[in-house]
Amino acid sequence: MASHSDTLVVFFGATAGANGAKLGSDERELILLVWQIVDLQNNKFGETHRCLVKPDNLELSEQCKEDTGLSVEELSRAEPLDRVLQQFQQSISSELKSLGRNSYVLCTDGPQLVRQVIHPEASKKNLVLADCFYSFFDLRKEFHKCCPDTGSARDQTLSSMAEFLTLSAEEGEKGICEVKTMVAIIVQLLSEPWNHKFANFETVKCKFETGACSKSEVVDSETVIRARGLPWQSSDQDIARFFKGLNIAKGGVALCLNAQGRRNGEALVRFVDQEHRDLALERHKHHMGSRYIEVYKATGDEFLKIVGGTSNEVVQFLSKENQVIIRMRGLPFTATADDVLGFLGTDCPVTDGKEGLLFVKYPDGRPTGDAFVLFACEEYAQNAIKKHKEILGKRYIELFRSTAAEVQQVLNRYLSTPLISTLPPPVLPIITQPFITTGNTRDCVRLRGLPYTASIEDILEFMGEFTVDIKPHGVHMVLNQQGRPSGDAFIQMKSAERAFLVAQKCHKKMMRDRYVEVFQCSGEEMSFVLMGGTLNRSGLSPPPCKLPCLSPPGYAAFQTAPTVIPADAALYQPQAILASPRTPQPTTATLPQTVAYYPAQAHAQLYMNYTTYYPSPPVSPTTVSYFAAPGSVAAAVAAQASQSQMLPQPGALVRMQGLPYNTGVKEILSFFQGYQFAPDEYNSLIPVSDQARSLLQPPKEWLCL
Repeated sequence: MASHSDTLVVFFGATAGANGAKLGSDERELILLVWQIVDLQNNKFGETHRCLVKPDNLELSEQCKEDTGLSVEELSRAEPLDRVLQQFQQSISSELKSLGRNSYVLCTDGPQLVRQVIHPEASKKNLVLADCFYSFFDLRKEFHKCCPDTGSARDQTLSSMAEFLTLSAEEGEKGICEVKTMVAIIVQLLSEPWNHKFANFETVKCKFETGACSKSEVVDSETVIRARGLPWQSSDQDIARFFKGLNIAKGGVALCLNAQGRRNGEALVRFVDQEHRDLALERHKHHMGSRYIEVYKATGDEFLKIVGGTSNEVVQFLSKENQVIIRMRGLPFTATADDVLGFLGTDCPVTDGKEGLLFVKYPDGRPTGDAFVLFACEEYAQNAIKKHKEILGKRYIELFRSTAAEVQQVLNRYLSTPLISTLPPPVLPIITQPFITTGNTRDCVRLRGLPYTASIEDILEFMGEFTVDIKPHGVHMVLNQQGRPSGDAFIQMKSAERAFLVAQKCHKKMMRDRYVEVFQCSGEEMSFVLMGGTLNRSGLSPPPCKLPCLSPPGYAAFQTAPTVIPADAALYQPQAILASPRTPQPTTATLPQTVAYYPAQAHAQLYMNYTTYYPSPPVSPTTVSYFAAPGSVAAAVAAQASQSQMLPQPGALVRMQGLPYNTGVKEILSFFQGYQFAPDEYNSLIPVSDQARSLLQPPKEWLCL
């Protein structure tokens, strides 16, 4: 189609909800269409057509009833949208023939009718739109080109444009008077002194284009949004369909992954310009299936952090455009490209054979069990998805729809994260503080439902006048096992009375856009939760490290002990936190009883005491969690464990993770064949059914932290 047209179809519509500037923002259906042909070259005009549309939901808003004057009875007798669009096509075709024309372009009052109503509704109802709905002129922008001094195009209305052009107000039924006014404005713009030419119409992308993005690329923050609440199985094409009618930049959909590499229900979407981003924000809480999607502003840096890549291998893999990407997870570590191609079979051929496979590996070259596969069309991808959870070797393979952004995220995560991070060198001693107290006195409060971005300062502001009653270092943020805020916090108050008042006055008080629940609790309950237990309406569930015969000897309740602060403690994961033995014995003054880590600024700011205690996985004697430990720290912990009363006989405990659920004692003994066990401890080799873990007595030289 040419970039200009001599024939316009002036197009107007109304929905069962909001109209005008908010048209389409409430996701209501179309109920009215009005149109008229304008021959720009010969100044000829067609008839004005007004057609009602029957929505699936016949409920009308009060604003709609007032603006349109329509009733439910009238709409119930109308035709559905697909038939009305067919009537529209037939009417336009016959009139064009009488005018000697064969092509036309729609002209609307703003982009909302086409972008926010026609395309989204047709997408939800699985209707195929004609080509004419993929291009249109925005009369407001055309007016702004002629009269730039009248303000921005977004602020224009039909009445303001008609008033500037000294046109009289048209009268008639809803829709007909608007179309007549638009036609009068068009005729005026075509005349002296403007002599306007309708050229360079707007287009609507018919499909989403995939592609790679480099970290060096500049992304305008005014073009990016964050979508939340997405179904975990949704793909980039599903998200593009949700924003149907708006032009998404090439490769502009980035599904976000959590710490485990799984989708977290969020996505960052980059549009071609700010106008489309603003229209996308109007779709806040629109529905994808039965779920509503939240839409917020985001930044270009956030987008690049997700999709930006530097690996030449990834760039080469993603250079094949318009390919469907499938992610394979759970592959045997010995699987080769031939094994994967054989697993997929001939009914879903991979693009370019082995070149269409990308195995995800650790920095040292070890396979992770993940791979990405390219397919030339949707049919091949669907055939591959049917093999979900089929067996390759001795493992079942999971297959999911994926995106270019997900490829970048997964590769960046594995390639940029070192396998073993070392602890930052120096640690600085500070004054001993009994920062955690236990007991049944209910002098603590629990905050639940905090925004995940809430800081200590936000909590202090939330507490208001009760801030003065908080004990020094008495604010404790609860982190999850990935080291991220869980939305919970505990606060130690100076007395149970003040804790009671806080719970009464601050319960369900707003912090930003969320209300926070505040409950009174005891120090013992707080201690249990901070150590990994749960506190809910069903009661108190102990942390894993409190369960009998489950925790290594290095875990204990909170003790009063000297503490140290590493210079870069913010980089530490929660698993790097050690606690003292359950039954501490007298030690020399040179050996600290507890090693705890805080943010680097903890000693400078009151209440800056992020603490969370989770049992870390067993590792070797010279490491702290997955971090290499200084020799003095390892020696101190070993000395503590050796003096603990938990181990009355020589030896130490080892915890096994990932056991099959049907594992018995004989299988565990066979696994450790060749090691010497203490005869009295065979009874402790009992698998834990829920967590598939087991404790046993290995040789004396093993010590697990």
